[in-house]
Amino acid sequence: MNTLSRSHAPGWLNKVPQVALSFWIIKIMSTTVGETGADFLAVNAGLGQGFTRTVMAALLATALFVQLRTRRYTPWIYWLTVVLVSVVGTQITDLLTDGLGVSLYFSTSAFAVALAVIFLIWHRVERTLSIHDIVTPRRELFYWAAILCTFALGTAAGDLATEALGLGFTWGAVAFGALIGLTGLAWRMGGNAVLTFWMAYILTRPFGAALGDLLTQDKTYGGLGMGALWTSALFLTVIVILVALAQIAMKGRRSAQITQ
Repeated sequence: MNTLSRSHAPGWLNKVPQVALSFWIIKIMSTTVGETGADFLAVNAGLGQGFTRTVMAALLATALFVQLRTRRYTPWIYWLTVVLVSVVGTQITDLLTDGLGVSLYFSTSAFAVALAVIFLIWHRVERTLSIHDIVTPRRELFYWAAILCTFALGTAAGDLATEALGLGFTWGAVAFGALIGLTGLAWRMGGNAVLTFWMAYILTRPFGAALGDLLTQDKTYGGLGMGALWTSALFLTVIVILVALAQIAMKGRRSAQITQ
């Protein structure tokens, strides 16, 4: 293992945000937008699944390229990448389930194994899975590979719970929300911070997917009938406001450091 993987890359600072309440709010809303946004573009906007997948994959590749070239956490590009990962992760699962007829039981299991392999290799190479140590290009590549897999896994697990297992949107959101709460409680009681973080991160995806379906689906299907357009617009507005505030706060801190 070279020295670079054990220490900071030259000029790098940690590339991910601090885990605070705003982090989880934006994360959950991003997962919901991934569910509702993909549906809106492919169905409501009439772009079709194939065209939507191609465009979103290209946008994600561009955003990820910019994110990887930055030297420090930059709120707007980081969260733009997360939103696009959410959309693409949803589309990957939808392609397997709806396009190729792959069972949700199989896709959920396959994504769980894939994520476990990513974590195993990441830990064996870098000796840490902490998001507070994303300070080299290699660690960031592991990080984004894991993030994409968590979104695909979360989508499959959410669909499995709400559709195949018959929980429905309301009880699916309640169940996954309760699991997130229990994970947070475990952390508060002294549970391993890295383990509980990744557990919560994975669980926010099916929670967001169930919440998105609950808000957008017609009342005859157990939803609230808000529609994909209004739900996506509302959540995106909140995301933009929170990210803008984070961007302004970061600029303020940098200015204060310069003047000191």
